[in-house]
Amino acid sequence: PRAAPRPAPSARAAANRSRWSEAACSGPSPINVPDFKFVAANTRLIPKITIPGPCALHFRGGNAAVLATAYTDLDQFWDDTVEAFGRELKALAEAGCRYVQIDETAFAKFGDPQVQAALKSRGDDWSALIDKYVAITNRVLKNAPQGVRIGMHLCRGNRGGQWHSEGSYDDVAERLFNALNIQFYFLEYDTPRAGTFTPLRLVPPHKTVVLGIVSTKTPKMESKDALKKRIEEAARQLDLNCLGVSPQCGFASIDTGNPITPEVQEAKLRLVVEVARDIWGDA
Repeated sequence: PRAAPRPAPSARAAANRSRWSEAACSGPSPINVPDFKFVAANTRLIPKITIPGPCALHFRGGNAAVLATAYTDLDQFWDDTVEAFGRELKALAEAGCRYVQIDETAFAKFGDPQVQAALKSRGDDWSALIDKYVAITNRVLKNAPQGVRIGMHLCRGNRGGQWHSEGSYDDVAERLFNALNIQFYFLEYDTPRAGTFTPLRLVPPHKTVVLGIVSTKTPKMESKDALKKRIEEAARQLDLNCLGVSPQCGFASIDTGNPITPEVQEAKLRLVVEVARDIWGDA
């Protein structure tokens, strides 16, 4: 189900002040290094660290939340944000991390007419905001250490198996795939809410798109044949060798998780691996 409606933009901005902007963007660093070291010590595979996207700090509350207490200048807010993310990526690289996923769900939500209207009502031009978020993310990526591969995950909400927005990638595809300097994308595609695969025709050949076609919201198991057919459909828009497959999100966006048992989670992950091996082998 769609999550309960959020407060009006002005109320939401006020509610977010204490969460996002009572203090300037600084603080302890590194944040994720202890988690990386724990995972690295318990696997022979390449650990992945997931971090929130820099634009998440602005998207929910907008300018009003940013300027409420800690800042009087938006440019300074963005400069501090870029610097904070740079410190975190540097610390992760020094700890040995080579694989980072940025969760930047705003880009997927820009395709929802309700989200566009809410942004407009609080004084934001949603299309101009896409350009701003691309520019800020590119500044973060430019400061990333050499040897760290960075991907981006996009979805429309996953908390407790619910969703927050719907709409295709059409409104963001050109800038998402060509202006944003991300190496690979994890795209939610498990329901019709995400639209068709047509926007994938805009992905340049040196980038990779991982299709999130296995749901983390419901315990219903997908069929292997159905997943393969969806991948074949996507391959009509983007070369098969530029595609991958994965769950659409994580199995626990909050501490209480989603309505899926550990056994079903494992079964879904095994299904992803089986489908990937059937199509691409062990590459």
